[in-house]
Amino acid sequence: MTTDAGSQPVLTVYSRPGCHLCEILIEQLLPLARGRAEVNVVNIDSRADWRERYDIRVPVVACDGVDLCQYELDESAIRRVLGL
Repeated sequence: MTTDAGSQPVLTVYSRPGCHLCEILIEQLLPLARGRAEVNVVNIDSRADWRERYDIRVPVVACDGVDLCQYELDESAIRRVLGL
């Protein structure tokens, strides 16, 4: 996980506008990450490489280029990254 002294890990949510599963995952992730990690939600359709890699797999949560979960929130994987 990318952190400097005193900084937080960065969780990236690869999503797509109008994706109901994405909305649910983000709603569940934000309270868990609050105060513990920065959450960046990105639209996979904004970059060809993201669209090619994730296409129908969204939502995907990643940290440091490692996919932690897809479709549904894997709370235990997120907790491990957050050191909980």
